[in-house]
Amino acid sequence: MNMGNPDKASAELSGNSLHLWERIMNGSMNLPFVKVDRDAFLSKELSKFCTPMEVMEAIQNTPLNVLDKKEIDKLANQCISYHLTMVCGTSALMGLPGGWWMLGTLPTDLTQFYGHILSLLQKLIYLYGWPSLTNLKQELDDESMKIMTLFVGVMMGNKLAVEALVNIAAAASQKAGLKISETILAHYAVKIGQWIGINVTKDSFAKGVGKVLPLVGAPISATITYYTFRPMARRLKRHLDDLYDMRQERMKAQ
Repeated sequence: MNMGNPDKASAELSGNSLHLWERIMNGSMNLPFVKVDRDAFLSKELSKFCTPMEVMEAIQNTPLNVLDKKEIDKLANQCISYHLTMVCGTSALMGLPGGWWMLGTLPTDLTQFYGHILSLLQKLIYLYGWPSLTNLKQELDDESMKIMTLFVGVMMGNKLAVEALVNIAAAASQKAGLKISETILAHYAVKIGQWIGINVTKDSFAKGVGKVLPLVGAPISATITYYTFRPMARRLKRHLDDLYDMRQERMKAQ
């Protein structure tokens, strides 16, 4: 990095942080549990509350047509609890020696952690009425990864990500799928991806997880869950609750 040129140094830092996030996403996407089949997921979860006809309506249109808010809350909290349990089964995410982001490979714990983040966010957004992120080939493509980057940004407290998703929420509610300007989506995804990459390497140590570093060597998976995964999951659910309330207000106004 050229420290004599601040602009160039800043550009290199941004590029490296975005590359790191892309590496984490690509590594996590290879895990078998990450891609969530929307139809299969909704069919399984909604059968607890709904008739077969209601399940079909939810799949073809939106679960919001057949579920009330208490039912959505219950299913969403069950999904969060499940992934919390699974994450606690992995080794300490941030108890690794510093400098791993400079290596050619990513720690298994890191890809596992974000694998559960990506899987959980798909389940939650499907419960709250978003269409499938997979394309016609049932694959999570580049557009899907950009959208998931925005959601991960929300989970990490990025205000720009919140703004971006509020702006595209109306498009996501369309039955035909996500109708988003590729230029706008790419702009948001790059900015937020850079921010996530920087936070993964720096702020995650300062904001909570770093507090438990003296405990390295002890069983700290529960602490990692408390300081990292659970707050991220709850933050996303609060955002989806806000979007749900906005939708209800629009419907009342019509």
